[in-house]
Amino acid sequence: MRSLWRFGFSARLLKTNHFRTAASNTSFPAVWMLLAQYPGRIPGSFAKVQRNSFFTMPETVEDKADPELYSPPPRVRGMTQLDREAFKRTIVVPVLKVQKEIIGSLLKPLKHTLLQRPGLKRVIEDPDDENSRLVMLDPHKIPEFSLGGSEQEVLKQFNIPPVVSKYDLELTYESFKLEEILRAVLPEGQEVTSGFSRVGHIAHLNLRDHQLPYRYLIGQVIIDKNPGVTSVVNKTSIIDSTYRNFEMEVLAGESNLVTKVKENNTTYELDFSKVYWNPRLSTEHGRIVELLKPGDVLFDVFAGVGPFAIPAAKKKCRVFANDLNPESYTWLLHNCKLNKVGDKIKAFNMDGRDFLLGPVREELSKGLLLQTEEQKPSFHIVMNLPALALEFLAAFRHLLAGAARGAALPTVHCYAFSKHPEPALDVWQRAEASLGASLRACCSVHAVRNVAPNKEMMCLSFQLPADVLYGRPCPAEEKPACKRQRTSKDSSEETLPS
Repeated sequence: MRSLWRFGFSARLLKTNHFRTAASNTSFPAVWMLLAQYPGRIPGSFAKVQRNSFFTMPETVEDKADPELYSPPPRVRGMTQLDREAFKRTIVVPVLKVQKEIIGSLLKPLKHTLLQRPGLKRVIEDPDDENSRLVMLDPHKIPEFSLGGSEQEVLKQFNIPPVVSKYDLELTYESFKLEEILRAVLPEGQEVTSGFSRVGHIAHLNLRDHQLPYRYLIGQVIIDKNPGVTSVVNKTSIIDSTYRNFEMEVLAGESNLVTKVKENNTTYELDFSKVYWNPRLSTEHGRIVELLKPGDVLFDVFAGVGPFAIPAAKKKCRVFANDLNPESYTWLLHNCKLNKVGDKIKAFNMDGRDFLLGPVREELSKGLLLQTEEQKPSFHIVMNLPALALEFLAAFRHLLAGAARGAALPTVHCYAFSKHPEPALDVWQRAEASLGASLRACCSVHAVRNVAPNKEMMCLSFQLPADVLYGRPCPAEEKPACKRQRTSKDSSEETLPS
């Protein structure tokens, strides 16, 4: 589902599902085109319509009648080393005595009244009668052990006496849900861990300071309650802006962090401890790839292990993918082979600015001129380094100065963080400052996700203005030299991860 920011009264949105610019043949999604009615900043608020969802721990619905009925015993409060035996407790639940031959027919009409707890059977043997079974009911649905009218009507149809008995039921560690356990263990009144990211067999947490004394217990409970999770890690440092990785601590399970993930029908393998991967960006990856058509050209400036580049190559686009992190570059090459698109992607291991000034400039200068009426591929440049990408926009100034002008202009998708009250406006203005030009004629801002309280991740999409791309620099401006580029050809003899 797409997220958009809606501009205030001083701007209006183009009411078409898609539009294509005559020059570039570039396709944009609905309501992307921003046409400002007045010069200067756009006033008015930016209201977010919808955000992407992500994996969260299950929530417990508290029953007003007895919210503690399904809670672990008070003695587990403050536990830092998991003791599963300490979670045992006995509660009294209502049961119905039913002949075993009609159990199957009775359960369906009573399904909303039955006891439903992890690891517990709803039907058990009757110790006093081998021909009968005991059907356990939910105490919250049978207040004061008295059946309601609808339940009595069901029993009447099966000629079962509406008599409810009491049964002592032992709850164990297996009977409690994840959040119930953590809420019982952590200090009362403090926030319980509310979510984690799933990366293959790895659960990735960002624990608060007050949760750290319980981190090993939290890790083990997550493994116990989530089939397929065999390793739990906690981030111990901020993301490094150079290589986009971070230090982490293994809280529980295996220490092997080489994993396999599947996103948008594409498989990736990676070492989570050495490269950047965020499952919450799955929708955004798909959104950008959806804009591409077979034959288009994609330049991925900060490609990581390939979540934009590889799906684009599978869509028969020409792809130039770059990442400064040597580990990301290695896994990018590995995933190209894994997905059989190695011949459609040219990979680089260099600084993003040098990538723009070198391979991107070279390909644009050739590709924009080779377009014909029959073949008009679009050129897209993705810059997913939200902490710094806006600063890299300055590399587009005079990028093709002196070159013959082509009929098309490339489209840039630049990501950025913002803590501004109006993040869309903030990102837009910062991009204009970096480019030294107005983007008012063709610009959109897409809300990707909420990163933290008062911090948004945004995607600014725009066509590079011709004056920026082809204008000649002033004599005082310095032209940085390009470093030698490392391409996938240089690594033909490297050993790739298996």
